[in-house]
Amino acid sequence: MNKAISTLLYSWIEAQATPAQLDWLQQRKALLTTAGTNRDLHISLGLIPRKMGRSDLILNQSQTDNAQSLADNWRATGWSIDMAARCWLLLEQAAIDPDGFGQLFQSLCRTADLNESITYYKATAVLPYSEALDWQIGEGLRSNMRAVFEAITHNNPYPYKHFEQNRWNHMVLKALFVESKLAPIIGLDERANAELAHTLCDYAHERWAASRTISPELWRCVGPFATDKLFDDLVRASCSEQVSQRAAAVLALQQSPDPRAPNILSKHPQMVQKIATNTLSWQALPD
Repeated sequence: MNKAISTLLYSWIEAQATPAQLDWLQQRKALLTTAGTNRDLHISLGLIPRKMGRSDLILNQSQTDNAQSLADNWRATGWSIDMAARCWLLLEQAAIDPDGFGQLFQSLCRTADLNESITYYKATAVLPYSEALDWQIGEGLRSNMRAVFEAITHNNPYPYKHFEQNRWNHMVLKALFVESKLAPIIGLDERANAELAHTLCDYAHERWAASRTISPELWRCVGPFATDKLFDDLVRASCSEQVSQRAAAVLALQQSPDPRAPNILSKHPQMVQKIATNTLSWQALPD
């Protein structure tokens, strides 16, 4: 699997890089494969933006489909050629020293600047799992830099594949705290759970009590479990003056198992019709 992903990444690089850039990258790989040290890897990764450039990767539908099929719905959006080259070298290094790679990854993250950190955490979408790498993921989640947090949580299948429920729930709640979008979280619907729904409604009550706004995306994780008090919270949101709150509440109510849901939905016929025609969805909430 890692070899297939490495080959895919290299094909993306090859399509946009110059012969001289590819030559340099292959030379660095050869060095690491023969007599390279961890210091050589650090130097190579540091040189990549200067040698390879920072242009955005331009991927067609077939290429993105390949990425999703190889790595559990990995969405390679927002990647640049230097990110791809760094990730490719990391995969090559992981193949050379699989047992030591997790510790090496930790050392890379300890000395990384912001752009490097973002790349390394994005790369966890395809890097081989290890306890050391997982520990470093925890450090990234605790970062107060939203860009680092989103490198782990957005378009990255790692949390969906590896997080146990408490860690997953904490991640979703923190996303709301730092005003990060939930829609790019892979597996958001599949990993929804009753404990998270109750936690998010408690959070909503705290925000309401403080007269603060609530992300309408919050209700996406509540709908499938919305009975009793959780259902009442959705009804309250459906009466909001904010169109986005009403729309999100209606979307969530369509998933509610509560027998009162159809009656509430009948009060929002236009939104229900928009859902039916796919002009209203969690990916297309009104402002």
